[in-house]
Amino acid sequence: MKLEDARKILDEADLICDEAVVRGSISRLAVEITDCLSELNPVVLAIMKGGIYFTGQLLPLLRFPLELEYAQASRYGDATTGGELRWTVPPPDSVKNRTVLVLDDILDAGDTLKAVRDRVMQQGASSCHLAVLAEKDLGRPKPVKADFVGLTLPDRYVFGCGLDVRGAWRNLPAIYALKGH
Repeated sequence: MKLEDARKILDEADLICDEAVVRGSISRLAVEITDCLSELNPVVLAIMKGGIYFTGQLLPLLRFPLELEYAQASRYGDATTGGELRWTVPPPDSVKNRTVLVLDDILDAGDTLKAVRDRVMQQGASSCHLAVLAEKDLGRPKPVKADFVGLTLPDRYVFGCGLDVRGAWRNLPAIYALKGH
């Protein structure tokens, strides 16, 4: 995407959650996750690329031993609607016989997170907990439910805080929605 196109998208976007709201939700999630998993020595599995922002903000707030791993799966590429799931980096074998905490940017339709959870469990994890910075309110059932949810967002195309729009703006500390989506 050209620089001027990226700037135009942000200039025209609607602010959905400001930086303070995002930070507050991550702090709350850290307390909830600590209460649930602090005695289990979990493998934290960051889902790239979207989960990098959330992971980077959350990990310093988790004051218990953990191992960090990552996986990369995508249904979007440069598109704004989901397609077939592609594994760039599957979950590592180190999840076997372990409690796993999956960190991702958003629970949208739920297909990607369901595939991640199913894969982790097929690889022999003892349990798999899902934590997302945000969940999109679609008004219909999803194939998976997150154990920890930071924010609830409207059914719009959102970006910022790890979520991208055509590859740009993952780095924003707030969440925005595309105009007209």
